[in-house]
Amino acid sequence: MSELLEKIFKTRKPIIGMIHLKPLPYSPLYKGSFEEVIESAIKDAKALVEANIDGLLIENYGDKPYFKNEVELHTIASMSIVVWEIKKNFNVPIGINVLRTASKVAMAIASITGASFIRVNVHAYALITDQGIIEGNAAELLRYKKQINSNVKIFADVLSKHAFPLFNYDIQRVARDTYFRALADALVVTGPETGKPLSLDDLIRIKEATNAPVFAGSGVNIDNVETILKHADGAIVGTYFKKNGIIDNEVDKERVLKFMKLVDKIRQNI
Repeated sequence: MSELLEKIFKTRKPIIGMIHLKPLPYSPLYKGSFEEVIESAIKDAKALVEANIDGLLIENYGDKPYFKNEVELHTIASMSIVVWEIKKNFNVPIGINVLRTASKVAMAIASITGASFIRVNVHAYALITDQGIIEGNAAELLRYKKQINSNVKIFADVLSKHAFPLFNYDIQRVARDTYFRALADALVVTGPETGKPLSLDDLIRIKEATNAPVFAGSGVNIDNVETILKHADGAIVGTYFKKNGIIDNEVDKERVLKFMKLVDKIRQNI
């Protein structure tokens, strides 16, 4: 087991459950009640934790369309409040992702609230996305982390969902550069879109390329989790945990319980 993951999650093959926040104040789809945003997030967190999830990842999923790598001040303020409320109520490791790639903001929020890690969608290289071309900002992020003396870990995507590379790439080289040169603490492998399965071949090749902990970051469900966890060090699960497997629905505790029961069996046999 990875020493890093053991230290954070206290288990083998940790499963991180997504908290997809409803639109935050003054984003285009915001409904006008911040209290409802907080209540929804806490309700989802409660369902996940009561179903024995190993960690939570909080993301401003509802803030479409996303900025590239900066967000507005009220987004920082409101997301900080939501994270703090969840942190106060649930004793599990928490991570933060500020879309699309506001990694310094995520690092700041995580460091202040006591979160354990952040996810960065574009940490190295440059990708064409629905926000335009996004460049990795590992140099800025790592220097900011040093400046504030933070222990928050960086989980970085190798390439990313909803994005295309600017060139024909060798995914093993991208993985090595993201880990050894951009200094990510763990790597995340995803499919082409939210909820879509990743390439098992990509996962295997990335595991072979480095000694980094590697998470499966999309499309993990009860039918493929056993195969995925034979290769991945853990998984980030969002869509499958929602009622009827629909991402905009609330977390379905029974789906999570059934999934985590299977994961416990898998852990015993791997």
